[in-house]
Amino acid sequence: MTAGPPETIAARTDTGSVSTGRAPALIYRHSVVVRVTHWINVLCLTILLMSGLQIFNAHPALYWGNISDFAHPAVAMTAVQPQNGPPRGITTVFGHSFDTTGVLGLSHDAAGQPWERGFPAWATLPGEQSLAGGRLWHFFFAWLFVINGSIYLLAGVLRGHLWRDLLPNRDQFRHIGRTTLDHLLFRFPKGEEARRYNVLQKLAYLAVIVGFLPFMLLTGLSMSPRMDAVWPQLLALFGGRQSARTIHFILAWSLVAFVLVHVFMVLVSGVGNNLRSMVTGRYAIEESRDAAE
Repeated sequence: MTAGPPETIAARTDTGSVSTGRAPALIYRHSVVVRVTHWINVLCLTILLMSGLQIFNAHPALYWGNISDFAHPAVAMTAVQPQNGPPRGITTVFGHSFDTTGVLGLSHDAAGQPWERGFPAWATLPGEQSLAGGRLWHFFFAWLFVINGSIYLLAGVLRGHLWRDLLPNRDQFRHIGRTTLDHLLFRFPKGEEARRYNVLQKLAYLAVIVGFLPFMLLTGLSMSPRMDAVWPQLLALFGGRQSARTIHFILAWSLVAFVLVHVFMVLVSGVGNNLRSMVTGRYAIEESRDAAE
């Protein structure tokens, strides 16, 4: 995820009044807190993903329950040596196997030699096989991510941003079908409608803020033996350490999917305008045709 949705501070032009001409109205859309926490989260999420894949590579398999059932993994990335031919990377998902040579299970090192590992070196941090190194990177930036997110949430509560800008209203729910169709057809709002989030944006941001991220934190904590000793209820909540690890893995890739969709929408809806708003806070809104007429 990026650092969370931007905060709509005010719908005003640089001169302090709403534009009535055909030129785009430049509004101050993102506060300093939102912009800073956004870019810190971009850094944190990138490093958390890459270091998390390094940790996963120490045992590239997922299970359900409290113990590792090595004979029956839900997901496994391995390398096999056929009787004839070079080694192959195999990914198994619920008993169904796929050849993923070069990407998962088996990739190549800098010298071009086959290298058995879940995810390739270019996707992990550090690049070499190092569980200890991956944990150091992961734990440091996990706490930075938590602190940064807490600052964002605290600022959002104090400014009223969370309930003012992120809770869909009844009218938005009534038009959720039209909004969905507009997104699928890449029809983006203009004029007054562009000054606030649509229902799909609000639901997506809420799902990340109150769903994905809290469960990512809890499942991560439940994999810590020290935390389990202090709060054993965590393991019971997720059905065991291996279940928590699997949920953590699924949530991580769900978050990656969210970020990819988010970045795609930024690109197709106006990359220059969107980047400027997240750097300077200023966002240009085109007037709708009805307003212009």
